[in-house]
Amino acid sequence: MTKETTARMWKRSLIVLIALVVVGFSIIIVRLIQLQIIDGEELQKRAVSQQLADTSINAERGSILDCNGNLMAESASVWTVVLEPAYFKNDAERSIVAKGLSKILDLDETMIFEKAGNEKSYYTVLKRKVESDIKDEIIAFKKEQSISVGIRLVEDYKRYYPNDNNLASVLLGFTGMDGQGLEGLEKQYDNELTGVPGRLVTAKNAQGADMPYEYEQMVPARNGYDLKLSIDKFIQYTLERNLEEGIQNNQVEQRATAIVMDVNTGAILGMAIKGDFDPNDPFTIADPLKSAKINTLPEAEKAVAKSEALGEQWRNKAVADNYEPGSVFKVITAAMGLEENVVNEQSSFYCPGFFREGGITIHCHKRDGHGQQAFLKALCNSCNPSFYELGKLIGKEKFYEYYSGFGFINQTGIDLPGEAKGQFFNTNGVEGALTNLDLAIGTFGQGLTVTPMQMLTAIAAVANGGYLVQPHVVDQIVDDKGNIVKASGTEIKRQVISEDTSKRLCEMLRINAEKGSGKNGYVPGYRIAGKTGTSEKNPKRQGLYIASYCGFAPADNPQIAMLVFYDEPKGQNYYGSYVAAPTFRNVMKDILPYLGVERKFSDTELKNQDTQTPGVAGTSLADAKRNLDQAGLAYRIYGPQGENQTVLSQVPEQGKAIPKDGLVVLYTDEESMNTTVKVPKLTQLTISRASEEAAYAGLNIRVSSAGSGDSSESAVISVSQSIEEGTKVSPGTVVEVVFVAQDTIE
Repeated sequence: MTKETTARMWKRSLIVLIALVVVGFSIIIVRLIQLQIIDGEELQKRAVSQQLADTSINAERGSILDCNGNLMAESASVWTVVLEPAYFKNDAERSIVAKGLSKILDLDETMIFEKAGNEKSYYTVLKRKVESDIKDEIIAFKKEQSISVGIRLVEDYKRYYPNDNNLASVLLGFTGMDGQGLEGLEKQYDNELTGVPGRLVTAKNAQGADMPYEYEQMVPARNGYDLKLSIDKFIQYTLERNLEEGIQNNQVEQRATAIVMDVNTGAILGMAIKGDFDPNDPFTIADPLKSAKINTLPEAEKAVAKSEALGEQWRNKAVADNYEPGSVFKVITAAMGLEENVVNEQSSFYCPGFFREGGITIHCHKRDGHGQQAFLKALCNSCNPSFYELGKLIGKEKFYEYYSGFGFINQTGIDLPGEAKGQFFNTNGVEGALTNLDLAIGTFGQGLTVTPMQMLTAIAAVANGGYLVQPHVVDQIVDDKGNIVKASGTEIKRQVISEDTSKRLCEMLRINAEKGSGKNGYVPGYRIAGKTGTSEKNPKRQGLYIASYCGFAPADNPQIAMLVFYDEPKGQNYYGSYVAAPTFRNVMKDILPYLGVERKFSDTELKNQDTQTPGVAGTSLADAKRNLDQAGLAYRIYGPQGENQTVLSQVPEQGKAIPKDGLVVLYTDEESMNTTVKVPKLTQLTISRASEEAAYAGLNIRVSSAGSGDSSESAVISVSQSIEEGTKVSPGTVVEVVFVAQDTIE
């Protein structure tokens, strides 16, 4: 081989070597570009995921409080039980842990043993939402077995509703197992209440096993915000108590609702829905009869029936139910007529007892008619033919314009989930296009639908000078340091009627509540303004009705408005004046003094006022008789009756309210003080008959009667009593009996 040949071979070899080096480095460079630039981010994520385990730590859910700071919902500490299997030395230790925890946590021992055998793990969740008493048992077990590592307790939170009697359950809603809001305010404000979860980051070694505790890093959670409601717990309780009583007295089948609203700010002070549930156990059907009926169904039907029953008890009737408002809507029609100046208080109308429109005859509730009457009287009589005539004066276009202005076309926008909106007439698919018949029946609240919340908001506008305000339930959102994150101010949407029209209509409704169709909702001294409503449900002629009463107080300076709504009363009567008005009255009687509203009695009301029982205990019987005679009160003596005998006790006690001409019972020895009498049945009686029954039993009766007292004795009947029939009480006890006027059937 020549030198020339050798040189060529070296040259070729060098070229090949260089080519190999270039190709090799090119491949490496391309691979590096792919790994670091193209796939770099994804590979980093995969590396981190292999090196770190990320566990979410729940934030404490914010509390819900009423306007006075009373707790309505709170999150209390519970615990997650976590195993750290990598710390267990052998199966003997795992067996001890499995056996002990299985008894405490009521879990399968074999399952725990298997989880404890994962030697690569320092964090294995065993059970969540463990209460504090169970946590204490686990701590005691660890101490007893000298277990320092291997079992960890991680704090978590569980939702509680601390008030009894299902208070505000439909309004508040509830949360699911993972703490998310599922219904009510819990759902509406879920993001604000939830907060931001924290993180527990655990390192892993090259073999993929968890690293010990010292390699963990915790990112703290940010707790959820608190909600401070406009709801007042006392008002809410008063609403629910009286609503439940009304359901029982009137055999109401489809639940009931009542709402109290500040007419000037839109703040909801109380929203009660009965036919509710226990928010601490929301997935149990609260109605035992309904639950028993569902349990008799075939398995294929049972799940569907239970789901429907749960949905019904969770549904907020105040915002989600549409209904024909009936004669309560006459307030809105009256406002239209007054504002358009087509009618005044003295405008004359004639009622023959019926009218005809579109080939249909529609009757007044007084079949023989009201005859000639002024418009004020027509409102107090709740006269359908008169409002039919008023509707023709208003006209179709203006009727729809005001209907829309009062907020019935759109949702109110209240901060609650599931709100519906009313439905108006339409002709050929055009909403707002009315026929003559539509206008006729629409004037008295038939054929169109609204929600209870829409109706109350419109009535509040009538009361407050004509301003449609935005209703709201949450006043403030507050962080865990007490800082206000958001506040709800008064939001006025528009002015619908003038202040003059509002003032005139307030006075008309005051007269209606004292002497007209609304008198069963009257409370002496509080200048109630109100209107009844009775509407037939669809399909018609099935005997299904909604009874309602809507009003406000005081009429001369309105502060609060309230609507009471009973769905399908099946008792002795279904009219709003009979079913809903007494509930309205009973609630107003309790909450108006609570809110500091001043009473202004008429001369007639002052004459019928209760008096205070004088104190005669500790005096001689002769002195006691003299003092009671001077007070105009009767007395009955139990025990020795000598003039010098000392009175040991009295009922009613000193300073307690007693009806004028009432009875004071005096006890002159210890034995007689144990005397009791049974409360008789005092319902479905006239005033005189109920008074006789009470007197015969040795009891006082406080008559809570309809209106300002102008109903005839025979036209008034008792519908409820404050102490249940058959209850044993001391003689002289005062029993309040509520009477309603039978001559009012609207």
